Amino acid sequence: MTHERHNRTVVFSGHMIDAEDRSRRRFPPEIEPAAALAIDAMLNRLGIGADTLGITEGACGGDLLFTEAMLARGAPVELYLPFARQRFLRTSVDYRKALSAVPDRWSQRFFRVLAHPSVRCVEMDAAGGPDTGAEAYARCNLRMIEEAIGHGGGDLELICLWDGIDSDAAGGTAHMVEAVRHRGGRIHWIDIRPLLDAAGDAPGRVHHATPTGG
Repeated sequence: MTHERHNRTVVFSGHMIDAEDRSRRRFPPEIEPAAALAIDAMLNRLGIGADTLGITEGACGGDLLFTEAMLARGAPVELYLPFARQRFLRTSVDYRKALSAVPDRWSQRFFRVLAHPSVRCVEMDAAGGPDTGAEAYARCNLRMIEEAIGHGGGDLELICLWDGIDSDAAGGTAHMVEAVRHRGGRIHWIDIRPLLDAAGDAPGRVHHATPTGG
């Protein structure tokens, strides 16, 4: 595949809004404004503008907040869905969230992003591996990394909204962080834990990880 070259390409991976059956609070709906501010602050700090291509998955929470922030800068975004759009909507956007007074408008935001002229959406098929559960999300993570390397001429750069907890589960933010480390990429980490602790009153800590992690 021939990739269009961009001055800069960044991949984003971040936690989704907590589902109603999540036992440990990680990204409750109430901290969305603080998460959006933290992502915007990171983009500002990195000097990301209209000449940067953003690559992410499009789930509610970090992915869509990143996408909205990139579009506000006039930057193009590529969304990679691990399977067909309607299934992705059910599993990663329009599921039952944690109980909250905050209105759930993620579906509307998802479709508004998809309709934006600067957004390209790729629905992955099962040709590259299994199309079920975590394996599909893991395959999507690896595809986004390869696309970023192709667009960026070999450079790999990740922004993540992450709680810093390693996980053996495939396909999540921890999996993406480890995969980027393995490829020697640069990682810019927005720690979601202070956002949760402050109940949305302060931006998260930002970590610039070395290519080898740590």
